[in-house]
Amino acid sequence: MSTNSSATAGGLATEPFDIRHLSSEQLARLGVEQIAYVKAVMMNGMLAYAIHAADGTPMAVAGDRDVAIAAVHQHEMSVSLVH
Repeated sequence: MSTNSSATAGGLATEPFDIRHLSSEQLARLGVEQIAYVKAVMMNGMLAYAIHAADGTPMAVAGDRDVAIAAVHQHEMSVSLVH
């Protein structure tokens, strides 16, 4: 997809780009508002589950994996599990 015209998605103007030639900035923004990842972490000597935005920004920590996944879904985001 490589054109010079602007498209609209949900009423917001977006600039089309060629997915094969993403800039670092475009890659960092890709999926930030739609995707979150859940990663097992140790906090205070206990297993917990950290929730991060697609760009790595920490969002929350849950004590249970299913609670972390439910929190992501509650905010209408897709979840990706990281091992």
